[in-house]
Amino acid sequence: MQMNTPPRSTIRLTRRGRLVLVVTGAVVAGTAVAVPLLSAGGDGHTRPASLVIPEGWRASQIYAAVDKSLHVPAGTTRKSLAKARLKLPDDAEGNPEGYLFPATYPVDDKATPERLLSFMVDTANKRFNGAPIASGAQRNAMNVYQAVTIASIVQAEAANRTDMGKVARVVFNRLERGMPLQMDSTLNYALDRSTLRTTAKDVRTNSPYNSYQRMGLPPTPIGNPGEDAVRAAIDPIPGDWLYFVTVKPGDTRFTADYQEHQRNVAEFNRNQRSAPTTG
Repeated sequence: MQMNTPPRSTIRLTRRGRLVLVVTGAVVAGTAVAVPLLSAGGDGHTRPASLVIPEGWRASQIYAAVDKSLHVPAGTTRKSLAKARLKLPDDAEGNPEGYLFPATYPVDDKATPERLLSFMVDTANKRFNGAPIASGAQRNAMNVYQAVTIASIVQAEAANRTDMGKVARVVFNRLERGMPLQMDSTLNYALDRSTLRTTAKDVRTNSPYNSYQRMGLPPTPIGNPGEDAVRAAIDPIPGDWLYFVTVKPGDTRFTADYQEHQRNVAEFNRNQRSAPTTG
């Protein structure tokens, strides 16, 4: 039975938590942290021997990181997209968001923005187009690009790896019931920000990424998910949840009951008001 959605302005689906990545010499995915070695680039600047792309970073953040790593003017990497000849799915329409795979990439004297972007996209294609991901997407009646889009939401919304499967299930449950996703993460993407606070004015934003007002998935991924998030997107944990809120760090509450969710949101708001303000 299709369920009616409560008033949009009162629903909040929030999270927050960011995975930190890795550093070693070749392309690796993971969560440990190390210090990259440094080498001298051909332009005389000292450049890092490796470039770390954390899970969940947006394409805009990655472009800026590549610019900084290669000591090229800001905006160079974004402008290089046209000549990078990236092997993206047709659905992407040339936008690499979601396919700049989070990992550690080597940076040498021959590194260019085009080569690094191609390396990231090629790595994503190897990880996403293999049997486990491709067949999992098909099993859930979607293509790989849609699975990556859901994974990007999961990556942005889940406070930790344990919650990823539950967040994915909320996405599926809402889609199956014809409910708008109403995810703060998609709205933050539309507004090019990251925040826990969403206002009534925010939810009126006219954008295809405003999942408070638009039905279905956003038109593209909203970041670049790691493998854990993609696996959660194709194999979500069974459950009837429709709402969730991270009341406080380490305490994300999932429920199918709207009244219970309202109580959880009220607790979240109380915690936000009492939290110390930092600069």
